[in-house]
Amino acid sequence: MYKHLFGPVPSRRLGMSLGVDLVPHKVCSLNCIYCECGATTQLTLERKEYVLYDEIIAELNDFFKNNPNPEYITFSGAGEPTLNIHIGRIIEYIKQNFSGIPVAVLTNGTLLSNPQVRKELLLADLVLPSLDAADDVDFRKIDRPLNSFKLSDYIQGLIDFRKEFKGIIWLEIMILPGYNDDLQNLNLLKEAIHKIKPEKVQLNTLDRPGVIESIRAASRIELQNIIDYWQLPNVEIIAASAKRKEIQSFRKDIENTIFETISRRPCTLEDLQNILGLHVNEINKYLDVLDSDGKLHTYRQERGIFYQIKK
Repeated sequence: MYKHLFGPVPSRRLGMSLGVDLVPHKVCSLNCIYCECGATTQLTLERKEYVLYDEIIAELNDFFKNNPNPEYITFSGAGEPTLNIHIGRIIEYIKQNFSGIPVAVLTNGTLLSNPQVRKELLLADLVLPSLDAADDVDFRKIDRPLNSFKLSDYIQGLIDFRKEFKGIIWLEIMILPGYNDDLQNLNLLKEAIHKIKPEKVQLNTLDRPGVIESIRAASRIELQNIIDYWQLPNVEIIAASAKRKEIQSFRKDIENTIFETISRRPCTLEDLQNILGLHVNEINKYLDVLDSDGKLHTYRQERGIFYQIKK
């Protein structure tokens, strides 16, 4: 069992992806109301060695000694990976020692206004930043940054990174009806997309309950209406992953353990993490499968969102 690696897990966008988590749960530069990993416990823009470089390298070496290659090595997790000052060194090590495996970075993009962060990501093959609103009021409602953080710097950082980065950028936009799907937001987002020039824009919405109760998932029709309104050639809806169990490395034993656990008593994501000893992102993937099969029920109490099997 690794401390900083998880998976490989089936990703909706990247196939079988080996996750690399560079910050503790839940250290992040945003406190998004929709985050499936829960509320941010340490809201910060401070970069430091949250996870030791040597520990990450040791785990990567051990993994590749004993396992087949994944389709991607993905920097993601339950926080913002670019907060770790060694992300560039680790990407460089992967490129030198595990050639042929593409590197992806899932980032909220908030630190791309920092030239040093942009430089550290240049060796990646694919960067997937997010931008949920181009209107300051709604950005703060949805993503809840530090008060000192400026949306204009955020968008400019994405624009500057596009100019410097030779790899592929897929820009993710989380659509929350009533928050960022009005015409003003859509027009401002379209304007930002034109400036950022990503290869793809991927519309996403809630898979499961977010941090606050008053948000809902957009329907596929609502997402398609946004695509039709924008009339941009490179916008797509992030596909569902109902076929995960057809993937050879899908762990039926893990799904069964989760199923049996929440059949007996409802659990929060944190409960399941403590019981199973798995990374929160890995548990989320198996919850996705149960949900796609119509087996999952959720409800909210004071301690958080509880998952149980439908009776």
